Amino acid sequence: MNQSWNKHQGVAVPLYRKDIDTDQILPKQFMKKVERTGFGKHLFHNWRYLDDDGLQEDPDFVLNQSRYRSASVLVAGENFGCGSSREHAPWSLADFGFRAVVAPSFADIFFGNCAKNGIALIKLTLTEVEEILTYIRENEGAEVTINLDTLVLIAGKKEYHFSLSSSLLERITNGWDDIDLTMKFLSRIEDFESSLV
Repeated sequence: MNQSWNKHQGVAVPLYRKDIDTDQILPKQFMKKVERTGFGKHLFHNWRYLDDDGLQEDPDFVLNQSRYRSASVLVAGENFGCGSSREHAPWSLADFGFRAVVAPSFADIFFGNCAKNGIALIKLTLTEVEEILTYIRENEGAEVTINLDTLVLIAGKKEYHFSLSSSLLERITNGWDDIDLTMKFLSRIEDFESSLV
């Protein structure tokens, strides 16, 4: 089961690039495990590090700056999460500690994969995303608050309303993945199996 949450307050980090794909989020050479843990250290590996082994950080990359090291909300550009449908990219975001990504648009399959891993994808207009980017860039260590009960993100003194389907909200607020959803019907599954004997 994933970490469940209804309300989150955390440092927001700007990574305002278009078309950040799943191979940029987690390069293919790190997709060798089937467990969900241990991927956070490889998140944005090719951007975070100057070497292949991940021993030398690039001081210019935003997540390596002291004010963003504890970030848990990512603010990105259009079409975030495009590319491969593999679930490893959301695993790396969740393992790093991200609870939400804010962007003008997302890849469809990535949307569902993130919800399975406790990450809310918050779609706002381009203007709204740029307002939030300005706020977090001008206020060092700025935090945003996300409330899944009211579907509101608060940045500074401004509220931004968003939508998420009830099925995705159910996954995130309960910390459910596909196995957890299946286990909700365990008694019915057992009854069916008994009827076959």
